[in-house]
Amino acid sequence: MRPISIAIDGPASSGKGTVARLVAQALDYQHVDSGALYRALAWVAQNRGVPWTEGEALAALVPGMDLGWRRIEGSFSLRLHLGERDVEDAIRTEAIGQGASDVSKLPEVRAALLQLQRDWGDRGGVVMDGRDIGTVVWPQADLKVFLTASVDERARRRHKEQVRRGVDTGLASVRQDLMARDHQDSTRAVAPLRQAEDACFLDTTSLAPEEAADKVVAWARRAAGSA
Repeated sequence: MRPISIAIDGPASSGKGTVARLVAQALDYQHVDSGALYRALAWVAQNRGVPWTEGEALAALVPGMDLGWRRIEGSFSLRLHLGERDVEDAIRTEAIGQGASDVSKLPEVRAALLQLQRDWGDRGGVVMDGRDIGTVVWPQADLKVFLTASVDERARRRHKEQVRRGVDTGLASVRQDLMARDHQDSTRAVAPLRQAEDACFLDTTSLAPEEAADKVVAWARRAAGSA
């Protein structure tokens, strides 16, 4: 099967990251989590005292960020590194997630990270997930998927992940935060979250991650066969 490009978009906690990893594993592709790039920038900015509202100052940080994913030995899991430092856990907090949403609204930041994402995507055999991959970053992707779930299910998933990490802000709070994040992501002036016209729609509310991934893999094999 010819290696193709797969773009998966969707709101927070829709399962797109997990599904993208499973699809990449099934097809022996590389998985690129674009949201992690914005999280990493927010984390770097926080540590250097750069406000999340300063677009030019934030964009100036990007060239010096030595970003890369490394696979855990004996596992398919990939962890984001800045230079030699593993920052995967540090960037997955709720606070940094909000920071990522804040910095992603800024056109200077999106422009700075756009080419980096495209460089990874153009290698082929890549599954990239985010919020504007199929609409802005990679509109020429061979397969585009818009993956979502009900807000109640997404809140349950996010809360479960919080508890696993030893942080519990409460299910109601998580749901409220997700709704606010949805509104911010879908109404921002630059590259808002939306479904590409030619994207396949997938509601994962009642699907296990493996079931959702199987559907995407089937679509990918069909797309590769017709390409």
